[in-house]
Amino acid sequence: MNVYLVDGTYELFRHYYALPSARDEDGREVAAVRGVLASVLGMIKGGATHIAVATDHVIESFRNGLWPGYKTSEGIEPDLLAQFPLLEDVLLAAGIVVWPMVEFEADDALAAAAVAAAQDVRVERVIICTPDKDLAQCVSGTRIVQLNRRTRVTLDEDGVFQKFGVSPSSIPDYLSLVGDAADGYPGLPGWGAKSSAAVLAKFLHLEAIPVDYREWRVNVTNAFSLADTLSRERDHALLFRRLATLRTDIPLFDDADKLRWKGPTAAFDALAARLDAAVTGKPSVSAVDP
Repeated sequence: MNVYLVDGTYELFRHYYALPSARDEDGREVAAVRGVLASVLGMIKGGATHIAVATDHVIESFRNGLWPGYKTSEGIEPDLLAQFPLLEDVLLAAGIVVWPMVEFEADDALAAAAVAAAQDVRVERVIICTPDKDLAQCVSGTRIVQLNRRTRVTLDEDGVFQKFGVSPSSIPDYLSLVGDAADGYPGLPGWGAKSSAAVLAKFLHLEAIPVDYREWRVNVTNAFSLADTLSRERDHALLFRRLATLRTDIPLFDDADKLRWKGPTAAFDALAARLDAAVTGKPSVSAVDP
């Protein structure tokens, strides 16, 4: 079996900005929910048998207590933010496993689920459906891969190295140096993608990078300045790596068969009808065959 793990937060954002507005009979914006639902059901109709969706039920997580600039719900459009609970309700009604995250993030759930699924010998491949670079750290060989469903590009372990210049295990170290604007931490001054990749391709992790730049013997410019910055900002680098490191110790399921789609629940038809009524000229999402 193949296990599909979907980043519901990314999908909701993507559909919110891609689709025209649509409101239900109560005036709620529902276009993004409808789009994500149709997309996930499309995966099932395309052959996905084991599937789960992780969402950020609240945008904040334990990481906000570690770094004051970490991402929050501030600035997110109210019509988008209000669709998260509705998306979770609709997906559950459709019979799809949903993990709404509060203390942790959707990315943590995807990482933990990937590790858990890969431990099941019946699972041939785990496909993490998100373009988020954080999840590249979870890729393992050709068994755990990352799929960007928009571009249809799949990254295995070799693909991660080709894209970032480092192995999956070095992705948190890489992000600690270059930063992640989407998550709200800056990285270290002067450390760009090329220099970070070149150094980490050789030393793998922050702790292994020599203090003396002359020991690096890698082709980077301003090596002295980079080494000085890393020496002065090492505590920040370690903190940023902690922010970038996904948690895999979250108990989500103990049997991959619990992710098998068995059809919609009795509540689905009514919810789907409300979504159908909110959008005209679009294919119905209510006709779901188990």
